[in-house]
Amino acid sequence: MLTEIDFLDVVRLTPLVAIDLLVRDADGRVLLGHRRNRPARGTWFVPGGRILKDETLDAAFSRIADAELGIAKLARSSARFEGVFEHHYSDNFAGEPGVSTHYIVLAYALSVASAQPVGRPDQHSEYLWLTPHELLARDDVHENTKAYFR
Repeated sequence: MLTEIDFLDVVRLTPLVAIDLLVRDADGRVLLGHRRNRPARGTWFVPGGRILKDETLDAAFSRIADAELGIAKLARSSARFEGVFEHHYSDNFAGEPGVSTHYIVLAYALSVASAQPVGRPDQHSEYLWLTPHELLARDDVHENTKAYFR
């Protein structure tokens, strides 16, 4: 594991690679979490997370689904690849002035049963299900999330 100082150097010098999960229920609504952490703190965002060094895409997908959704052992093959996206933020996880964050994001779409409980309160302060039309109309949904549904 990297120390916070080492990770800040990584954020300062390189893009991070991540997986975002575009989770829909049986009614076509999209799961959003209210972000606790920087960047994008305080906005509604799709669940997701960084891929760790030497972690396979399959292992990263499963770990992120468990950490963000509480769904253990979810296979990447159960999702549909939606494409590669870039996310740029003017801030960073540490709030260090002058250090931006750049993500290269692999977006995957998946469906869950409406009755299936999802979410981890330690990752997001609350969760919300919105239709794509509803999330596009809201000012508190982050632009990088809106880009998935335009």
